[in-house]
Amino acid sequence: MILGVLVLGLAPTAFFQEPVIEEKLEVTDDSPEVHTPTLDESDSSSPVLGVAREFIAPETGDWTFQLRSYFFDAYLVAFDMEGSLLGEDDDGLLGTHAKLVLSLERGMRIRLEACALHGGRGSAELQMNRGRVEDLEGPSRREAEIADGRRRVKTVEAFRGPEHPKVANSLNNLALLLQTRGAYVEARPLYERSLSIREKALGREHPDVASSLNNLASLLQIQGAYVEARPLYERALAIRAKALGPENPKVANSLNNLASLLQSQGFFAEVRPLYERSLAIWEKSLGPEHPKVATTLNNLAALLQLQGAYVEARPLFDRALAIREKALGPGHPDVAQALNNLAKLLGAQGSYGEARPLYERSLAIREEALGPNHPSVALARNNLAMLHHDHGSYSEARSLFEEALAIREMALGPEHPHVAQSLNNLATILKAQGSYAEARPLYEQALGVTLYHLARNMGSMTEVERFQFLATKAGPEPLLLNLVAMHRAF
Repeated sequence: MILGVLVLGLAPTAFFQEPVIEEKLEVTDDSPEVHTPTLDESDSSSPVLGVAREFIAPETGDWTFQLRSYFFDAYLVAFDMEGSLLGEDDDGLLGTHAKLVLSLERGMRIRLEACALHGGRGSAELQMNRGRVEDLEGPSRREAEIADGRRRVKTVEAFRGPEHPKVANSLNNLALLLQTRGAYVEARPLYERSLSIREKALGREHPDVASSLNNLASLLQIQGAYVEARPLYERALAIRAKALGPENPKVANSLNNLASLLQSQGFFAEVRPLYERSLAIWEKSLGPEHPKVATTLNNLAALLQLQGAYVEARPLFDRALAIREKALGPGHPDVAQALNNLAKLLGAQGSYGEARPLYERSLAIREEALGPNHPSVALARNNLAMLHHDHGSYSEARSLFEEALAIREMALGPEHPHVAQSLNNLATILKAQGSYAEARPLYEQALGVTLYHLARNMGSMTEVERFQFLATKAGPEPLLLNLVAMHRAF
């Protein structure tokens, strides 16, 4: 039995003269199953249900069909009236919305199936546009995704109520979008509200609570709040190990994330066994060519580089890059990260000629994929600038350092440790060029940010932990020495 069938296919021709046709539909437990070779080969344990719509093309040309739902992952399928598949799409619009573009002859009748993946149910909108609606690119797409995420939160909240787990899901997804765009201050309260809803609705030991803890901890780590992040990562790991078993891939994810944080804090003795355990779980559960394997390989290699084991680190970086390029494509931000890390290792070994094109390719990928004002773009500019500095190309380095500083101040706020790094780097270039009057206030500002960051993170540490933490950080001493040098120069 088909429920919620729309009447579009039975409407008079005049109805199609509107520039956009939009109809509401509802996928319920009574909706029929939909089958295509692609859907039948998916590993979903739930049958795909859908609502059928008939469409008659009023004129020859391209038509764009868009299926939007804030309650399920949308999948759109088109058949001719003999049952031959014309096209299908998952996530071709924005987020989990679907889009198909079909070239139809006047009077041609087709059947559209508006489907819900992964056992989802609920309402949706089916839109039909004359012509080809082109995909959004760059900043326009990013802005549209965030606006769509906000609309999703409001829609689900109005339908389910403010404390429903589905609202927590929508809040979490919007926070993740904002985080990937560098809007960290706006993302944090959304993660916190998502966590609170899940704890109340699902219980404190539910795996979804662990996901919220992990995501909030990840954001805090990016913001430099290591002391706040650690207990969240540890609690997420404990929940997942208990609820899912010690060999579950999500346990590997928690191990990797906790190891990354401990590495940032300088607790190297604790880090390597966590990475190695994470790597073993990923390879066993997902296979040796999965992007998750590349993530842990990359992190383990970075640890070895910090410890001076360059020869041991190089093949791990190479393998991580190869996996990501094969699995994700050459323009993916994770490929940019792998290129950046390999370039950093080559630079540390003095191979500047090999390092520069890798840094430049990493920067180009990040600008294209994330936009010019993302913190990852600032990192790429900073690292390329450091290579120029080490090679004596001060003018090129200065420009890149200035651009990195501007991005970081805007995206991260003036008190972030990465801002202190950029201030210090720019001041060092100015000093090398003899511009002492310009360098001094930057060193002073960097010192203030550094002291703030140290106080924020060291307050609850033991004395041993403080020494370990300081051993991995650019503390205030170099900045003080530079300020003394500036004072003597005047």
